Amino acid sequence: MSDLQFLNEWIPDKMDPGTVFLLENQAKLGHAQNPYVAVMSCPRCGTMGLITRRQLCERENMICGGDACSAEYRLEGESILYRYPQ
Repeated sequence: MSDLQFLNEWIPDKMDPGTVFLLENQAKLGHAQNPYVAVMSCPRCGTMGLITRRQLCERENMICGGDACSAEYRLEGESILYRYPQ
């Protein structure tokens, strides 16, 4: 388990693994019922990707989209919980 970090302004170079930047105009991105609300860097490899409201609010797992990483995790408050292979 590791802790989530938040950025107040968009500075891609400061997006360390496990960092979140909340987007403006959230309702305009993605599906109306579950729009993209943030950019998150994978807590393992740092690959950045968009995340939805459900992913940010602890309802859905995320899988890294990086070429060499397949980390699966979810958020619980400000903690990152990993799903390990069974």
